[in-house]
Amino acid sequence: MLVKDIMVPTDKIVKVSPMLPIREALNIMRQMKVKSLVVDKTKPHDAYGMLTYKNILQSIVANDGDIDLLRVYDIHSKPAFQISEELDVKYAAQVMVKSGVKRLLVIDNNELEGILTMSDILGVLLQSVKEAQE
Repeated sequence: MLVKDIMVPTDKIVKVSPMLPIREALNIMRQMKVKSLVVDKTKPHDAYGMLTYKNILQSIVANDGDIDLLRVYDIHSKPAFQISEELDVKYAAQVMVKSGVKRLLVIDNNELEGILTMSDILGVLLQSVKEAQE
């Protein structure tokens, strides 16, 4: 199975500007019920970034940061871990495990095609186990 078969497509991904205040980013995450946001490129040859709850916790809680003084660009991860949509899912899972990340951006020709999460992979795995038992 390939990444493109189970990834979340671009039209269902929440993207934000790197200039967005962290408070607004948190509100978007809460409203959209997502644990991460894709940080958009600022130029055509730039890289996409990722803002996660972990970034926010590390910056605000652990380092006593002021939420009203921070913007997304201050704390997001850039470049985000990226893979091709033509990659076999097992290799994507290996990248996640070895890198300690839960999400991978799916990029083709430096453009966002989707996102793959551990939950996506586990969902397919659990479905195949269920089908094998029936």
